[in-house]
Amino acid sequence: MPALKPIAVTPGEPSGIGPDIVLQLAAQKLPTAMVAIADPELLKQRARLINSSTEIRLYDPSIEQHHIGVLPVLPVRLACNVECGILNPANADYVLASLKKAVELCQSKHFHALVTGPINKACIIESGITFSGHTEFLGQLTNAEPVMMLASNTLRVVLVTTHLPLSSVSAAITPQRLRTVLQVLHQDLIRLFAIEQPRIAVTGLNPHAGEGGHLGREEIDVIEPVLNEFRKQGMQLHGPLPADTVFVPEQLEQYDAVLTMYHDQGLPVVKHTGFGQVVNITLGLPIIRTSVDHGTALELAGTGTAKAGSLHAAFELATRLRSNH
Repeated sequence: MPALKPIAVTPGEPSGIGPDIVLQLAAQKLPTAMVAIADPELLKQRARLINSSTEIRLYDPSIEQHHIGVLPVLPVRLACNVECGILNPANADYVLASLKKAVELCQSKHFHALVTGPINKACIIESGITFSGHTEFLGQLTNAEPVMMLASNTLRVVLVTTHLPLSSVSAAITPQRLRTVLQVLHQDLIRLFAIEQPRIAVTGLNPHAGEGGHLGREEIDVIEPVLNEFRKQGMQLHGPLPADTVFVPEQLEQYDAVLTMYHDQGLPVVKHTGFGQVVNITLGLPIIRTSVDHGTALELAGTGTAKAGSLHAAFELATRLRSNH
């Protein structure tokens, strides 16, 4: 495969393990070049703390391949100094500025994909910024309808609703939202994953998929009509299925992805299949974006004990997806 443009990496929350694992990633063999969108001084300080020999260099646009132990950086400056493990809302603008810069450069084709480290949503909100989540923010930046997928080596799980209180989930599962998610999922299984005829399992919202209306009517009133609508268009949709049995291995063999109704219905299962190696993929964007499956792990920041497995998996997957794209 000919050399492709670099992949942008944003470390995320500066007081968490994001800088640590980005340094670790640069020390590994990678299939293509990477560029960190971050404050170089933050990365140098963190390298000293964790005894990393990774060399920090300013990004050179002529870069064509990754050099083990070298981390090119496109600078975005912190607002104030960082103390490992201590959140500071004053740096919330820095976190979002690095994402904005990365998205802008991906959209202008300077970079071929974006891989993101973990952020702390509460810290950003405490700074006074209205913020509902990483995925939603990227949707706003690109004027797109983002759909969250988490994938392991054996399972792809997609969400109809993402970061909502459980009490708000039912009202958020509207026919229009379900149509949007199904269209994006079906399209990107073809576009990104090169699956010609995607087979999608769709869970119900309620126990036993509503038990014929005795345990809730969302399946009858919302989910089933939309599935029937798309089946007539040729989509291979199975459901609504009870969430407690759809993840049985014999069942999963029949599907390319499982569409679940809310965050904790699907994500605990996929993370159980390989936590630390699971990748978060944002479908529906005009750019390729993958991310880690974990949080900021503040207690591990600067200790040298954080693991970069999920970030490495996210980088590898971004490389594969861009080849299909």
